[in-house]
Amino acid sequence: MTKRFKISLITATLAMAAFNASAAVEIYNNDGMTFSTDGLVNVFYSNSSVDETDAAGVESDHSQSRVRTGFLPSNIGFNFGKQLDDMKISMRSSFWVSLSDSDNSRDASPADLGTGSLIDVRQFYATVSGGWGEVLLGKDFGLYNRANILGDELLLGFGQTSEFFGLVDGGNVSFGNIATGYTYPFPKAQITYRTPDMNGFKLAIAVMDPNKVAANSNEDLPRFEAELMYNTSFDNGSVKAWVSGVTQSSEVNDVDQDQSGVGYGVNVKFSGLSLTASGYSSEGLGHVAGLDQFVGPDSIESEGYLVQAAYTLNDNRFVLTYGESETKNSGNVEAVGIVGDAVHSNTGFAYFRTVRPGLTAVVEYNNTEVDASNSLVAEDNNTISIGAVVTF
Repeated sequence: MTKRFKISLITATLAMAAFNASAAVEIYNNDGMTFSTDGLVNVFYSNSSVDETDAAGVESDHSQSRVRTGFLPSNIGFNFGKQLDDMKISMRSSFWVSLSDSDNSRDASPADLGTGSLIDVRQFYATVSGGWGEVLLGKDFGLYNRANILGDELLLGFGQTSEFFGLVDGGNVSFGNIATGYTYPFPKAQITYRTPDMNGFKLAIAVMDPNKVAANSNEDLPRFEAELMYNTSFDNGSVKAWVSGVTQSSEVNDVDQDQSGVGYGVNVKFSGLSLTASGYSSEGLGHVAGLDQFVGPDSIESEGYLVQAAYTLNDNRFVLTYGESETKNSGNVEAVGIVGDAVHSNTGFAYFRTVRPGLTAVVEYNNTEVDASNSLVAEDNNTISIGAVVTF
């Protein structure tokens, strides 16, 4: 499996729980027991034109047309719930599929080719809830930067396809604004408690399976993540604000390394206009999947932000977006064979048209730039995409 393929696989199963919660089709509802299902299929035609300079200073260009999955992979989910007096027990499982699994990689090995579809399970959990709150038991997306990515106005769109990560010819999804404004909240085994609504505030605290920073690393304590959300509404509008955090410690060959990060953001909606500003800052964490990177006593530092404006008029939604991430001494950069600091940015415009309920057409343009100055690597990537999203 190539390094490019491994990196693009990181996002082969992006979160869709919040969107599907409102699109679920109820199959059974009787005596306090419910069963429902939800699904999504999307496909895009995209054309990418890339000018790049490699670590040796050699300039080249690369143009490619694709028919592929967008930011969200196609997926199907199943939901079960049972009311037991003053307590409710629920379960969710979701299965995610890549449509971009044909022979498309310039440097793929025979093992990477074919139509495996990368069927994956990123959610398989149960919840127990009551007036006291909710406990989630199982596998779900992380809390750190979760709200940042779920609030992205390009969630149903395409986003960036940086050649730096091998995304133009990748066999999986595009990146949205991953690594250009936020990190991906990688799914983890967890035990998470969420409080009931407290005057608009809800707090989630999680104990999670730690990320191994190396094959021989020791993690004496689990990974801890938390998220505080605030929601309020006013005439013709609403405000949502959030902050999330993560902490973990590891030890490799008697060398200690701490990993920590904070994510934050605010969204204001009024009269069809939606304004979003979010950001993050981390130490010891990668800027793609938010996973830990061991670099000895020197720590990786990464920070980024995303600003967006969207306007909805009847069945039309227009989006302007700009995101940027800066990484110093990046383990993620080393993972693709390049050493040094890097700045990744993405500027985009998207138009979403609701053709019918459950059918959305998308036209999008993104310009992605990479400057890894210490290693002479640079990229200027222009991508135009046209697609459709079908949900139930």
